[in-house]
Amino acid sequence: MTDIDAIFAADRQHPPHERSLPWPETRDGLTVVVEPKPHWAGDMRAFRSDAREYCAYADWTANGARARFFGHVDTCGDDLIRKARTLVASEIADGLWN
Repeated sequence: MTDIDAIFAADRQHPPHERSLPWPETRDGLTVVVEPKPHWAGDMRAFRSDAREYCAYADWTANGARARFFGHVDTCGDDLIRKARTLVASEIADGLWN
């Protein structure tokens, strides 16, 4: 396990609303990546891993693949994971993670 994987695994030990890194969830055969809740947001968003669509996390938890997804101009779940891993790698290189 890499340092990055360990950081992501440790973050997943927290309840969803306390996480700071995106994480994948699969329901009804559909995988989304959940974007952690910013301090100003009312709810988190769940992005389809392979399509530029998202839904409210509350809708995802209640309805799974039947949640109402909306188009997003430039982000999919895979993008969120890739960007977060790049950010964590950069912070490791800068000595911000011990």
